[in-house]
Amino acid sequence: MKKYYEKDNIKLFMGDCIEILNKATPESVDMIFADPPYMLSNGGITCKSGKVVCVNKAKWDESKGLEEDFEFHQKWINACKRVLKPNGTIWISGTYHSIYACGFALQKKGFKILNDICWFKPNASPNMTCKYFTASHETLLWAKKNPKAKHTFNYETMKNGDWGKDELKKPNKQMRSVWQIDTPKQSEKTFGKHPTQKPLELLRRIILASTNKGDLILDPFTGSSTTGIISLRLGRKFIGIDKEKEYLDLSIKRFEHEFKESKWQ
Repeated sequence: MKKYYEKDNIKLFMGDCIEILNKATPESVDMIFADPPYMLSNGGITCKSGKVVCVNKAKWDESKGLEEDFEFHQKWINACKRVLKPNGTIWISGTYHSIYACGFALQKKGFKILNDICWFKPNASPNMTCKYFTASHETLLWAKKNPKAKHTFNYETMKNGDWGKDELKKPNKQMRSVWQIDTPKQSEKTFGKHPTQKPLELLRRIILASTNKGDLILDPFTGSSTTGIISLRLGRKFIGIDKEKEYLDLSIKRFEHEFKESKWQ
């Protein structure tokens, strides 16, 4: 497999994640964060910066029908399972358009679901149709490969850490399964933006919760590599995969800026 980019503990590959992972070293990854296509590009509308815009993102986000979409989720999840260590875990983000299919696929492949996290977005976009409730959250599934294995969960860090503006997290109390985190700040899109970009703070919490320093983290749909940026800052190793050259090039700009600034060292 030819790397698209490599520097220190960061590696990026361009191509289909299923094909790449099926050639990768088995049982080599500690944790996976996956943000697969939600299959939302169906001609609908949404609101961005106060303007009505089309939800269509690209061909990669178009639904191919219930059965084919589910087959896709089973295939990439199975490829991820192959590279996860026996005690490894996987996080999957999604909305109701995709997350239930992903959850069922996880269970069919033998994973044990540990939690479903509600990521509450206090600054979510309004609903423009006025026909149903405003979507203000996404769901995150956290599951382990082997139901009998001991997985990493940094309980004390979650309980006693600094979680900024999350008004739902009470000091010195257990971290609960509803997280209040804003959508990405403008400063996180300095070099460009991905249409499904996740906030740095969301990935910081996930990585601190379920990995240790030196662990290898994989993102099979890396996009602009928010997962990789936080992995770098927190002393983890990272592998990112994406089909789109545009977003891998955006990722590289972000990584090069991180290396230049070196504020995380």
